[in-house]
Amino acid sequence: MHLKESEKISAIKRVRQVIKNGMFLFGLKNRLARIGIEIMPYYWVEEEAEDCAAPQIKGDFSEFIFRELSFEEVKFISKEIDNMQMDLLEKEYQQCPLCLGLEHNNEIAAYMFIGLNNVIFRDKLFRIKSNEAYLTSMWTFHAYRGRNIAPYLRYMGYQFLKEQGRDVKYSISEYFNKSTIKFKNKLNSRHLQLYIYFNLFGKWKRHYMLRSYTDK
Repeated sequence: MHLKESEKISAIKRVRQVIKNGMFLFGLKNRLARIGIEIMPYYWVEEEAEDCAAPQIKGDFSEFIFRELSFEEVKFISKEIDNMQMDLLEKEYQQCPLCLGLEHNNEIAAYMFIGLNNVIFRDKLFRIKSNEAYLTSMWTFHAYRGRNIAPYLRYMGYQFLKEQGRDVKYSISEYFNKSTIKFKNKLNSRHLQLYIYFNLFGKWKRHYMLRSYTDK
C-alpha cells in the first residue's frame, strides 16, 4: 500500500472515531453557540449510585495529598489554563464554594467544585437536600493527565461527602461529551433525566425534559 493511501485510510479512521465519540456534534454545538444559538442536551446524573472501588493512580498514590483548596489557590493556578474566564470561575465558586483537590510536591494536580445548596444551571433550579451534593468543574492539569487522577479525586470527594452526611451526589454531563460520560460510568454513576436546553440569542431560553430514566 502506498504511503498516501495509508495516510488517507488513517485520516478516515480518525474522522470516524471523532464522530463515534460525539465530538463532531459537540464541536458543531460550540460553533453555533458562538453566533448566539445554544442547543445543549444534557443528563442529570446521580454519581456513585452504587458503591464503587477506589480507582488506582498510576504511580505512587502516597505522593498525593487530598485536601480542601481555597479559592485564592484555585484562581492562582487556573491562570495556567488556556482560555480560562476568571469571571465564570468566580461565578461557579459562588454557587459551589467547596473546592477539593490533589496536591503533588507542593503543586496542585487536579481540583473540582462542590455545591451543598440548591444550584442554578442555565437559569434552571435543581434542588439539593441536606444529604445531597452537586459536583462540577473537574480539572486535571496537563502534567498529570493519563494517570487516572480525575477518577481518584472524584472517589476521594465521595468519601469526604459521606463523612459530612451527604451520600447522594449529582452532576451534569453534556450529551455529546462521551469522555465525561465514560469517566462517570466507571464510578457507578447513572443517568436520571435527559434534558435539552435552548438559548436563542439570549432572548429565548427554555429547558425541556426529553426522558426520565427513573420512571417505571
